[in-house]
Amino acid sequence: MGLCSVLLLVVMIVGEVQVSRAIICSPTELSPCVAAFISQQPPSGACCSKLREQRPCFCGYLRDPYLRQYVNTPNGRREASFCGVPSPRC
Repeated sequence: MGLCSVLLLVVMIVGEVQVSRAIICSPTELSPCVAAFISQQPPSGACCSKLREQRPCFCGYLRDPYLRQYVNTPNGRREASFCGVPSPRC
């Protein structure tokens, strides 16, 4: 009985970990990248993580005239390249 309970608990925990969360397409999600957008310093790990997470949102950002001026810049492309995030093909 004890082993079955432990196995059931492990299955429940693993199932919880694998649940994916919805991506929120909001430019504020990229706030960890502000310093690298503005300066020549390399992006932080948190920034790279957010860039990878927000990748499905990039085409929407590029269609917005206000956001395009920040996303489609040399620093923005440099950050994405540094983090291994390919340029979007919209």
